[in-house]
Amino acid sequence: MHSFSTWYNNEHCHSGIKFVTPAQRHYGEDKAVFKQRNITYEAAKIANPARWKGRKSRNWEHENEVLLNPPKEKTAEPRAREFEKSSLE
Repeated sequence: MHSFSTWYNNEHCHSGIKFVTPAQRHYGEDKAVFKQRNITYEAAKIANPARWKGRKSRNWEHENEVLLNPPKEKTAEPRAREFEKSSLE
């Protein structure tokens, strides 16, 4: 178990925290990683603008708060109620 948690926290990059490790995020090292990624992406856009076609690159800005299980948006529920209501009439 120790080897798994070491890998998971120190080597595995997580998509939910913008592809850094939990350790990088915890110790604030993600800010330097994101800064370097911005530089790299901007250089790539300059070197090959046709590939980017005016699109923006990923958002590599540091976020102050990251939620493990963010609350789900409830946008579909009111529409479902409207549908049920109209089908009953």
